[in-house]
Amino acid sequence: MPLINTLVCLEPKKLVWEKRTITPPKPNEAKIKIKTVGICGTDIHAWAGNQPFFSYPRVLGHEICGEIIEMGHGNTDFKIGQQVSVIPYIACNTCPSCLSGHTNCCENISVIGVHQDGGFAEYLNVPTVNLLSSEGIAADAAALIEPFAISAHAVRRAAIQPKDAVLVVGAGPIGLGVAAIAHADGAHVIVADTSAARREHVSLHLSLPTINPAADNFDSQLRQYFSGALPLKVIDATGNPHAMNNAINLIRHSGTIVFVGLFKGNLQFPDPDFHKKETTMMGSRNATLEDFAKVGRLMSESKLNAQMMLTHHYPFFTLAEHYETEVINNRELIKGVIYF
Repeated sequence: MPLINTLVCLEPKKLVWEKRTITPPKPNEAKIKIKTVGICGTDIHAWAGNQPFFSYPRVLGHEICGEIIEMGHGNTDFKIGQQVSVIPYIACNTCPSCLSGHTNCCENISVIGVHQDGGFAEYLNVPTVNLLSSEGIAADAAALIEPFAISAHAVRRAAIQPKDAVLVVGAGPIGLGVAAIAHADGAHVIVADTSAARREHVSLHLSLPTINPAADNFDSQLRQYFSGALPLKVIDATGNPHAMNNAINLIRHSGTIVFVGLFKGNLQFPDPDFHKKETTMMGSRNATLEDFAKVGRLMSESKLNAQMMLTHHYPFFTLAEHYETEVINNRELIKGVIYF
């Protein structure tokens, strides 16, 4: 069997190259030649040893675009040479969550690049049920379908309607996707981030208003944007405990909070504040096929594009040598895509 170049996170803060064999695809699998892989916060936190639900060694990478080069028996939906994006969530389809349609939070979920080896490799075998055609979409944008789908799921969880007043906290990749999709759905959106560079990115690439949550007049600015009221919906994509604990103070009475970012720790907020507002509070995890389909539609309508979050490109074959300096410690990075 041929050997392929693979980048392995052996342990926190240690990436090494390994030559590994790759088997032919099993029935209902396809072998894809990787074209691009997005670098997610998960990959950054895994390198640092701060990622929940993670074990080592692991081949990172779950935001994957590739070309099918071989197919196992039983495949009727795809063809050799077709460009595909990967839906990285492998569900058991037998637990109560799966049977109720919530495959995104399957009790036995295995996420490619998190619970099993992922796309920091030249080739990967993937179940065909986890493939999505991305023909006609640029490879760097096709690698971003998955993070956009995460954002789309959070927007769906928030049940955002046209003209809803929406505050997105955090202008990282997922927050940017949330803001873009909520705006495409007709909501009135403002984005909060402490970084001036990220606020500028929102202005340039999403054409949305921004606000600095650290400013002394943050509350008055926020209310001014929403005609004197607080937002009805707050989607927090920071994964920052201070921001998440403060979300209860940012919504109006009867408002909704969705946490799409997460951290290792406990949320703490005053119960009277939670109750008096009759707050709806929920988490958002992963995405479903419905969310991926929505992202594909919005991309085809030019309402989503790679430039909304993409800031850096990295060549795969020098990534190990530069990962810490150019990815981990790069303050200008919002979203990077690896190309092969």
